[in-house]
Amino acid sequence: MTVLSLLRRLALAGAALTVLANPAVCAGTDLDFPNDFHTEEVATNGTTLHVRVGGMGPAVVLLHGYGDTGDMWAPLAADLARNHTVIVPDLRGLGLSAPAETGFEKVNEAEDIVGVMDALHAPHVDVVAHDIGNMVGYALAARHPDRVTKLVLMDAPVPGIGPWDEILKSPLLWHFRFGGPDMERLVAGRERIYLDRFWNEFSANPAHFPEASRAHYAQLYAAPGRMHAGFRQFAAFDQDAIDNRAWLAAHGKLPMPVLAIGGDKSFGPMMAVVAQAGAVDVEERVVPDAGHWLMEEQPAATVAAIDGFLNSRPAAAKDGHLGQTALSLEQTQMMQQSGAGAGTSGLSGIRTVLLYGDPAKPGPYMLEIHVPPHTVIAPHTHRDDRFATVISGAWYFGYGAKAGDAAVKPLTAGGFYTEPGNAPHFAFTRAEPAVVRLTGMGPSDTIYVAAAAPH
Repeated sequence: MTVLSLLRRLALAGAALTVLANPAVCAGTDLDFPNDFHTEEVATNGTTLHVRVGGMGPAVVLLHGYGDTGDMWAPLAADLARNHTVIVPDLRGLGLSAPAETGFEKVNEAEDIVGVMDALHAPHVDVVAHDIGNMVGYALAARHPDRVTKLVLMDAPVPGIGPWDEILKSPLLWHFRFGGPDMERLVAGRERIYLDRFWNEFSANPAHFPEASRAHYAQLYAAPGRMHAGFRQFAAFDQDAIDNRAWLAAHGKLPMPVLAIGGDKSFGPMMAVVAQAGAVDVEERVVPDAGHWLMEEQPAATVAAIDGFLNSRPAAAKDGHLGQTALSLEQTQMMQQSGAGAGTSGLSGIRTVLLYGDPAKPGPYMLEIHVPPHTVIAPHTHRDDRFATVISGAWYFGYGAKAGDAAVKPLTAGGFYTEPGNAPHFAFTRAEPAVVRLTGMGPSDTIYVAAAAPH
């Protein structure tokens, strides 16, 4: 999906603007957390956050966005509390957290959450975020990757990451730049009118944002200092973009698994495009019949997607059958390298990355060999059939027991060849190194049949 497609998608959502939802036809809502949850006022990073806590098990932090508070997560919290300790703060200055005048840069708000984690003795957490929460969650994961195990980003961009500058051009996002000395005075006493604009325009069907939720959030945002905090969240975007671009350039992409969820009438697959610009391991989910307000519009489907991601475990190979593994090129390049092993040349200088399985055992496997310049792998055989793809560099491959007498096929990135079982073959590099990816069905081995250098 292009950025233009996203903007058209948002424009269609705006064209669908209707009158306020009729309470009689609203979907049901429940903003109450389970009875075994409790609340705490946590002093952190120069402010105090209102935090809901419940459940037992590995910790997960849920970060809300603008137009909501932590109350939006009640259905998800009830689900995750079965096997997680669920931590749900109201962001700085919003909801029932302490009023705040400053500190809305997302790097700083990430430290607010670190303080909550420390206070609640949660050294490692999964993070689930929506809207402004995405921006805080990204900053938290980027600067504390050792403390964030998984990250869910839902239907909102991240300043400075991916197509941020193009997204800013949408006229539907005028509120990103809404400011000036009169902005708070203009909406004072009219908070419900201002917020209804977002709930209506960014819903697939405004009737699916329940009236009870509208009234609840409008009352919270009308409290002293809350609209100020909301406006300051947006005013910090320019600095957030500067911070994120600098950090990405210096430290690279997020290493942890990321689930990117978009509503099909809102960001849709563009959410994954944004995430891939800032993370190496991204899974995409698009929720049908949903706009921006995923938890209000399609709570069951959204909860199921998040629960499945947080509780997923890699599917292992069984009885020689292939297990489930999907890795990006960036992920494979970050994996630990080793020397010789079953099914490899055994030559010093060649580094091996085992991507899947074990060549020494029955079952499928995949490995990469990183071969330096001017390296020769003499004619040899493997007991199993293997398939190979050149990932990068220049690779010279041929069949035969005598390399000097055989035809050589020069291969570059994307080149493909086979290594039939027990068929002699050889390979080498010249001035350029090469990376080659090999798959086979173990157990494998390597038996040299000749030692002849190519011309």
